[in-house]
Amino acid sequence: MNYRHAYHAGNFADVLKHLVLVQVLQHLRRKDKPFYALDTHAGRGLYDLRGEAAEKTGEYREGIGRLLSLPEPLPPALADYLAAVRPYLTDSHYPGSPLLVQSMLREGDRALFAELHPEENAALLDALGRDRRVKVECRDGYEALRATLPPKERRGLVLVDPPFEEKGEMERLGKALREGLRRFATGQYLLWYPIKARADVRLLHDLVRSLEPKEALVAELTIWPERTELRLNGTGMVIVNPPYGLKEALAACLPLLARTLAREGPGGWRLEPLSTQTEKA
Repeated sequence: MNYRHAYHAGNFADVLKHLVLVQVLQHLRRKDKPFYALDTHAGRGLYDLRGEAAEKTGEYREGIGRLLSLPEPLPPALADYLAAVRPYLTDSHYPGSPLLVQSMLREGDRALFAELHPEENAALLDALGRDRRVKVECRDGYEALRATLPPKERRGLVLVDPPFEEKGEMERLGKALREGLRRFATGQYLLWYPIKARADVRLLHDLVRSLEPKEALVAELTIWPERTELRLNGTGMVIVNPPYGLKEALAACLPLLARTLAREGPGGWRLEPLSTQTEKA
């Protein structure tokens, strides 16, 4: 799979990823202590929905575009997500994860955004502007994870959302989580993955279970029936050390998202624990 984000910005996969991200950021902000955020595959930060790439696929119309017409009241977590992205939509842009993180940093919080591709890295620097709370590095995201954890703040999140351009990405995700937990056991890890071949998803889930995290949650959203592995049928997030209340917040959103964003049939969703300890409880 080759997931070039400019073609997919604002699609259903972004909706789920950024819904989770916003909730975790809000949780970290509830305490006065500073936090650290690491985005290992940051991208360019801001995407022009009128640009050639976005218009070629039009995926944002079937993602964020569908949500804008939902009647209120909305589930609180969905309302939070829409409030976070609306300021950018007024100028026909969609924010990547780095801009959402930046918008929620306080004085004393820090963020590191790793982006390996030079052109994307330069665009990200422009999108973020001059902000001493954030740092952008042109480096491999997995290497950045190994080199920068644990953070001095001892609390924060790590978002790992690779483009899946190469084979073996699920194994690399599992290895990255193992490395991260060894260095920063209390961090909140958000692992994004596409759903095409269900066997690949099971591989990632088994890798996470094998690490025996104290708590892990899987959230999935599918918009096509899983009859073919030739397209992106759905998307998922593994959240390790999820904040209190996240499961309930997502449970209030996922059925609505599945109905609203489905391209064929009723759509599907999944929300359940992954860790062995949680399953036994």
